Amino acid sequence: MNPSLLATNLSYSYGSLKAVRGIGFHLDQGEILGFLGPNGAGKSTTIKMLTGQLTPDTGSIHLLGMEISLDNPEVQARIGVCFEEKNLYLNMTGRENLKFFSRLFGLKNFDADALLRRVDLADRGDDRVSKYSKGMRQRLMMARAIINRPDVLFLDEPTNGLDPVSSRTIRNIIREQAERGAAVLLTTHDMWEADELSDRVAFLNEGKLYVVDTPDNLKMKYGKRSVKVRLGSGSHVREETIELAAADAGDRIKELINSDNVMTIHTEEATLEDIFIEITGRGLNV
Repeated sequence: MNPSLLATNLSYSYGSLKAVRGIGFHLDQGEILGFLGPNGAGKSTTIKMLTGQLTPDTGSIHLLGMEISLDNPEVQARIGVCFEEKNLYLNMTGRENLKFFSRLFGLKNFDADALLRRVDLADRGDDRVSKYSKGMRQRLMMARAIINRPDVLFLDEPTNGLDPVSSRTIRNIIREQAERGAAVLLTTHDMWEADELSDRVAFLNEGKLYVVDTPDNLKMKYGKRSVKVRLGSGSHVREETIELAAADAGDRIKELINSDNVMTIHTEEATLEDIFIEITGRGLNV
């Protein structure tokens, strides 16, 4: 099966600033690829090239077997985008926004109310978007991005700065889109979100792509195989770390579990942020 998206040797500069430096990757049908990197890493520039808003200085982009271009109506009809910059019509209601964009896609029998319900805006569909909170506007942006049931969905920091309820709604929609077969490219600097959602993650820093792999593979390669046991006796609490590679690890864990002092026991593994820092030397939230 051919990938839904294939990017090869992409570069882009803003004058003397090299924002993206010769990166390449692929994205498969039904896959969520998390692009991880701090602010200024080149994530937004990459997604703008992938959606035809910027023309790469070098390289090529093929989406669904077609060369990407902003003026290619067949390509644009099969993608969905949700960017940090809100470009909703503030003087229209939420329902009017969705109906307007549905007409741009030529959709017939479009059910705006069903989509409003999906993003928890059913009771605010008749309100002007100017009255919406940041989280409500982002949920409406997400609804707009999936109006046409896109084959490829581009999401640029879709939950950045949102409240937990709005963030959860958007993450659930992302999962649903992948489950129905959409290829999803998600840029974020939130390592927890990337770990929670992504089938694979890509580490981008200063325009360079360092690694593309599954979170589990990266944790196995860079993490520690150990168990941390928290023990309590009266007011005294202590922790013991057991390396799983040790010859007596099994016996020691069994001994502790059978004692009356175990409070918690859990495996230790590197977070994606730990791994990102180790590989690139820079934190995600810089």
